Amino acid sequence: MYQIGTTLTQYIIEEQHTFAGARGQFTGLLNDIATACKKLASLTKKGALVGVLGTANSENVQGEIQKKMDIISNDVFIEALENNGHVAALASEEMETVYNLKVGKPRGSYLVTFDPLDGSSNMDVNVSVGTIFSILRAPVGIENPSAEDFLQAGTQQVAAGYCLYGPSTIMVLTTGRGVSMFTLDSSCGEFILTRDHVKIPEDTKEFAINVSNQRHWELPMQRYIQECIEGKEGVRGKDFNMRWVASMVAEVHRILTRGGVFMYPMDEKMRKAGKEGKLRLLYEANPMGMVIEQAGGLASTGRERILELQPYALHQRVPVVLGSKNEVQRVVDYHLA
Repeated sequence: MYQIGTTLTQYIIEEQHTFAGARGQFTGLLNDIATACKKLASLTKKGALVGVLGTANSENVQGEIQKKMDIISNDVFIEALENNGHVAALASEEMETVYNLKVGKPRGSYLVTFDPLDGSSNMDVNVSVGTIFSILRAPVGIENPSAEDFLQAGTQQVAAGYCLYGPSTIMVLTTGRGVSMFTLDSSCGEFILTRDHVKIPEDTKEFAINVSNQRHWELPMQRYIQECIEGKEGVRGKDFNMRWVASMVAEVHRILTRGGVFMYPMDEKMRKAGKEGKLRLLYEANPMGMVIEQAGGLASTGRERILELQPYALHQRVPVVLGSKNEVQRVVDYHLA
């Protein structure tokens, strides 16, 4: 149990002491990630003052129009992680292939996948955005890891988390021993522990989903949402509230704070487009799945545990249903019935 007010630096050093033979690479890597997040927190707060709003007139590997901050944040993360000898290679939602370190750069023991700016479309309207990251072990003795080396099941993650850039900047981290929240104190430039051993309520009256896609959903999802909408007069016997921020970081943070269920299910529109889901397994679903499970929730495709999926591609997409345990289980039960 860590004392509220502990700095992130102190926290990860103490975590290091619990692992026999630890050499400090993991500690250094988490510090590198924190540094990148601090830079992005500053840029997102300045917005139009530093010319980072609007589109960049380019597309990412998924064919999505990139915002200026998508490109900037990707560069910030690479710059923060590639120089200190803590990583062997990087993979980003914004890059088609693995980012291998330049010749002469020191190599480390870890692979990092990241979504540098989740919800970037919210930047122009001043709504919360965030960064998602996942840490995996790198193969031993390979100077330039390949895409295949990143294709590890979510259960193999060493750590995962996100940073939320909102009214306050909050980093959420799990190393597989629970979930902790750190708030950035701009007066000293440190992330300070403000919540430890975060737990998600098992029951909830709140759900988050993009209802504009309702006509395309599969029948189990149609059934679940209809029951929520019917409220006290329906079979559930209680009223539900709906939320939708269009930023996975913001949605997951709300769930960690007060419970809820977030859903981006498979639908017929995606199927016809040849997609297997909306969200990316390596950059979004796996790291958020680990955070949610470590806080006592569930993370599923609707039919399978997300963390047990064997990835087959860097930019693989999956359906996502995660959050309060009992509601996610109900959605899964409907899909498997």
